[in-house]
Amino acid sequence: MLLLVVVNSSGSSPGRAGFKMAVDDVGQLAGSIGGGIMEVKLVELAKNRLEKGLETPLLKRQIHQATAAKEQSGMICSGEQTVLFFPIHAAFQPVIQQILQQHRRNQAAVLHLRPALLQVLPETQLESGVRFWAGDETDFTYEEKIGCQPELWIVGGGHCALALSELMAKLDFQIRVLDDRPQLNTLAKNRFARQKIILGAYEQAGARIPSGTSVYVVVMTLGYRSDEIVVRQLLGKPLAYLGVLGSAAKMALVLERLRAAGYPPEQLNRIRTPIGLPICSRTPEEIAVSIAAEIIAVKNTALGDNFSGI
Repeated sequence: MLLLVVVNSSGSSPGRAGFKMAVDDVGQLAGSIGGGIMEVKLVELAKNRLEKGLETPLLKRQIHQATAAKEQSGMICSGEQTVLFFPIHAAFQPVIQQILQQHRRNQAAVLHLRPALLQVLPETQLESGVRFWAGDETDFTYEEKIGCQPELWIVGGGHCALALSELMAKLDFQIRVLDDRPQLNTLAKNRFARQKIILGAYEQAGARIPSGTSVYVVVMTLGYRSDEIVVRQLLGKPLAYLGVLGSAAKMALVLERLRAAGYPPEQLNRIRTPIGLPICSRTPEEIAVSIAAEIIAVKNTALGDNFSGI
């Protein structure tokens, strides 16, 4: 099997650093390295290398411009990416099991690739998300943080929470839902949440929600009073995202009450409200799409990814 990894990217590249695809010797595929005609060509190259039994890694630069003198990808979206073709051998099976275990436990680690070497290193070995250096196919290092998924904490387990849980679970977020109603039917139906927490009162929410740069919080309780109770507990926490569901009029009232209570502007300005992108959403499912889009934009911008194309 070959593991194709986008190890480096720049500009409006459809494949971003960290994208991966596996290709086996019977042509089965999993994952993506950016799609389009480029991906089709690179998959064919991978199959060809597998058929020939080539055992060495390959670094393949792809330039997304028709005017490029060489290494054209067949795409014209500008930018470029470098794809590593890395052979996966049976000897790597223990390391692969270790990687899977890190993901199941949601424990951060570092994937370390060098020619003929696949390792998992402690998280402290890498400060940023991805690091790549190369001389040639025989001398390169690729490292990437793995194992720790972003967490989405949804306070309020109603219809919008159910729709958002389903969508964000597909986007590789760990979902946790908090509510103070133990018999809530939408909470019972929520099979997408990793954890469903019944609170004695919303005053307990802040103690359950952790701080962190990978922690995203959406507040969508039954009304503005309980929303405000939760928000007051979260304003001092370092979070990746804090959004509150509600109309502009409702949230203007909540913000005014918080200002009157003495919360500083720098804390209040962190609140995303009205939550989500303005797509005139009405149904719970449409609202979930708007919120998910905003969270994705925040997450990817934090990773230094300002690409807005497909």
